[in-house]
Amino acid sequence: MQQSEPSEAKDVTWVVTSQTTPWVVRRGLAVEAIAAIPDVIVRTDIPRQSIEGFGACFNELGWTSLAALNPEERDAVFRELFAPGIGANFTLCRMPIGANDVSRKWYSYDETPDDFALKHFSIANDLETLVPFIKSALKHQPDLKLWASPWSPPTWMKYNKHYAAAMPAPWQQGVTNGLRPDQVGKEGTDLFLQEERYFRAYASYFGRFVDEYRKQGIGVSMVMPQNEFNSAQVFPSCTWTPEGLARFIGYLGPEIEKRGVEIFFGTLERPKAELVEVSLRDPKASKYIKGVAFQWAGKGAIVDVRRAHPNLRLYQSEQECGFGGNDWRYCRYTWSLMKHYFGNGVSAYLYWNIAMPKNPKYLETVSYTGYENQLAFANPDGSIVVVLQNDLCEEMPVRVVIGNRMIAPTLPADSFNTFVMPEASPAP
Repeated sequence: MQQSEPSEAKDVTWVVTSQTTPWVVRRGLAVEAIAAIPDVIVRTDIPRQSIEGFGACFNELGWTSLAALNPEERDAVFRELFAPGIGANFTLCRMPIGANDVSRKWYSYDETPDDFALKHFSIANDLETLVPFIKSALKHQPDLKLWASPWSPPTWMKYNKHYAAAMPAPWQQGVTNGLRPDQVGKEGTDLFLQEERYFRAYASYFGRFVDEYRKQGIGVSMVMPQNEFNSAQVFPSCTWTPEGLARFIGYLGPEIEKRGVEIFFGTLERPKAELVEVSLRDPKASKYIKGVAFQWAGKGAIVDVRRAHPNLRLYQSEQECGFGGNDWRYCRYTWSLMKHYFGNGVSAYLYWNIAMPKNPKYLETVSYTGYENQLAFANPDGSIVVVLQNDLCEEMPVRVVIGNRMIAPTLPADSFNTFVMPEASPAP
C-alpha cells in the first residue's frame, strides 16, 4: 500500500466501555500515515443512507417514573438524553396513540360507542403524562421529530369490544385482563370492523390526534397504522390481515396527507416481506406509504423489502428489550442488532421506553484481514465516528484507515470502543 501523509487533525476522541468500566476516555491516540495494510477501511468517499436519528418511545409509565425525581434531577436526565452534544442526543422519538402496554390504564381518545363524528374526542389523559413528557424533551431538543402508532383502536371500533386481544398465559399467574375466550384475536384475522364508516372514523381519529397535539405545540411528522399488527397480546393490541391494513391505509392516507404528515407501513414484527407487499401493491394504499418499520422478528424481512423497494425509507422501530436485564450479554446482542439494521439500510434506530436539515450518514466499511465488527458514521460537522467491538478475551491491535489518515489502537479485551475523528484541516 502506498504511503500517504495525514492531514492535520485535532486529537482523536477514544471512549472504551467494558463490562466493569464503562465510558472510560483514553488519551494520546496518534493519527498516522497509512503505512501498512489496515484491518478496517472506512469508506468516506461513498456514504450510504442518511441517519434521521436515534431515539426511544415516550410512554406514560416512563413519565410517572421520572416524576419521582426532583425537578433538577429530572431535568438532568432530559439533558443527558436530548441536549445536543451532551449524551444520547436523541433526535427522533416515538409515542403511542392511546394506551399501550406501559400506560397507567387502558384508554383511547374516544370511548363513546358509535361516535363516528368524534364529538367526544379528547386527549385530556395525555395532558397529565405524555404532553409534559414530550415538552420536557423539546426543551433540550427543539428539533425533535416525533412519530406515533396505536396499540389499539377505540374498543367500539373492534369486533371484540376490548382493548386486549389475548388471554393471559398459564405462567402469568395472577394476571387478568377481563377478556373472554370468545373475544380472543388471532393472527391473520381482522379485529378491526371492516366497514367504511369505521375506516373513515378511525382515519379522522388519527387526524384529530395530530391536530390536538399541534395545539399543544407538539408536531407529529409521521404515523404508522398499527403496532405489531400480527400479534394478539394480553395488553392493548389489534390484529389485522394485510388486506385489512391496506384497506385502512387507503382511508388514512388522504386524512393524514392534508396535514403534511407521512405514513410508514408498520410496525412489522414477522420475518415475512409478503405482509408488506399487499399494501405496496394496493393502488389506494401504496401511494401514501413513504417507508417501512421493522422490529423484533421483523428484522428478518428487511433484506427482501429493501431489495424490492430501494426508494422506501426504512426504520428500526423498537429495540428488543428482552426481560429488561440490561446486562452485558444483552449489550452484545444489541450490538449485533445495530449492525444488522444499519448494514441493511435503516435510517433510524429507536430504543424502547425512554429532521434536521443535515443528518449523519452511515458509512460502509471493508476489511481485508477478516475484521468485521464495526460501525461508522459521518457527522454533518465533518467528523467521523467509528465504533469497534473486541469480542475476544484478550487485547487486540487494529489499524483503521479513515480517508487518508490512520489510527492504530489496541482494543481492550471484551470491549466496545468509540472513536471520534475530527474533520481534517485543509492541506497547506
